[in-house]
Amino acid sequence: MRVLVVDDEPALLESVRRGLVAGGWAVETAPDGEIGLEMAADGDFDVVVLDIMMPRRSGYEVVREMRRREIWTPVLMLTAKDGEYDEADAFDLGADDYLVKPFSFVVLEARLRALVRRGAPERPVSFVAGDLEVDPAAREVRRGPERIPVTAREYAVLEYLIRNRNQVVSKPQILRAVWDAAYDGDDNIVEVYVGYLRRKIDTPFGARAIETVRGQGYRLVDSEMAGAGG
Repeated sequence: MRVLVVDDEPALLESVRRGLVAGGWAVETAPDGEIGLEMAADGDFDVVVLDIMMPRRSGYEVVREMRRREIWTPVLMLTAKDGEYDEADAFDLGADDYLVKPFSFVVLEARLRALVRRGAPERPVSFVAGDLEVDPAAREVRRGPERIPVTAREYAVLEYLIRNRNQVVSKPQILRAVWDAAYDGDDNIVEVYVGYLRRKIDTPFGARAIETVRGQGYRLVDSEMAGAGG
């Protein structure tokens, strides 16, 4: 199994390399994020290990750019940053696992094996339908270059629709996904919020992303601004 380890601390980088080689891994190393990104893009690796605080590109920037380029190789962040927000940021940007230094080689290898077993399915950091983009990490919505302000509830409904792009979802499904279990009001509240969204993401742009499927629910499809791409 081939692993790329990216870290700007030479002693630690060599220590990790030796430990993984002793465990039977084929290891390549990079001393900074810029070199690491290009190696990840050009090489056929089973898994990538990234430090966060590095010169030229941070580990955050590397994993974000990997996912932007549709490089789905599993990524484990190996870092001294132990804050819960640091870890959350890593996952939101596309990392698959997170291990804090100092660490156990036994645990590191076990986590790498688990990542390799999962493979490298597509798991985009943001969701796109035509020129409509929903970014869960930033909780932002864009139509082309324009950022569209939405409320928290509108965002939650839209994220559910775009995660199920091109599939029909019913009002009860949206209620279960977006409203809490204690909600016992009318399911027409979904229709209200779909209306709010259409007035923000579709109507001003001459687009029709959210379709009503009579008697079944709603479907979000690829739809671009009127005149886009023309």
